Amino acid sequence: MGTDANHERPAGSPAASVVHSLHERKETLATVESLTGGLLSAAVVEIAGVSGIFRGGLVVYATELKSELAGVPEGLLAERGPVDPDVAVALAEGGRRRCGADWGLATTGVAGPEPQDGKPVGLVYVAASGPDGTEVRELHLDGGRDHIRAAAVIEALRLLAERIHAAVEADEAASAGEVDEASAGDADRAGAGQR
Repeated sequence: MGTDANHERPAGSPAASVVHSLHERKETLATVESLTGGLLSAAVVEIAGVSGIFRGGLVVYATELKSELAGVPEGLLAERGPVDPDVAVALAEGGRRRCGADWGLATTGVAGPEPQDGKPVGLVYVAASGPDGTEVRELHLDGGRDHIRAAAVIEALRLLAERIHAAVEADEAASAGEVDEASAGDADRAGAGQR
C-alpha cells in the first residue's frame, strides 16, 4: 500500500483493521469506485478471511454507469458532474443497497493528469455509508496520479474505520444505558422493600 494524504505510510494495514472490525461485528461491506478503479476492493480482498465480510464491489468509471449500476440520480450527475460530495454519498449508499451490505464505501475524484469538468487534480471525495447514515470527506491530494489513487484508498478505509469505531462506541453506550436503567430499577425495588 502507498502513502496517505500526508505522504506518510500508515502504521498497520487500514484494510486489515476494517476487515477485522467487520468480522467482530458480523457485518458486511461493499465498495463503489470511480477514480480508484478497483484499488479499494483489491486492498480489502488482500486480507485473509475477507470472504466472510466482503459482498463485492462496483467499478463505475464511466459517468453513466454511476447511475446505471450504483443508482446515483441522473439529475445529480447532470447538474454537478461525477466529482461531487453528494455523488460520493449516493455511490456509497447505492453500493450498500445494490450489494446488500451493512456498509458501503465509495471513492470519486480527479486523479489527473488533467483537471476534469473544472475540478482540480487531487480533489477527491470518499464516503462511508452504514446503518447510522453516511459521511463524506473531501480531500485535496497532491502528487502524481498513482499517489492520489493510493492515498484515496487509505483515506477511504480510515473514514470507514472511524465510522465503525463510532458505531461500536454507540452500541457500548446503549448497552451501558440499558444496564444503568436495570440497576436503577433494582435499586427502586430494593428501596420499596425497605419501607
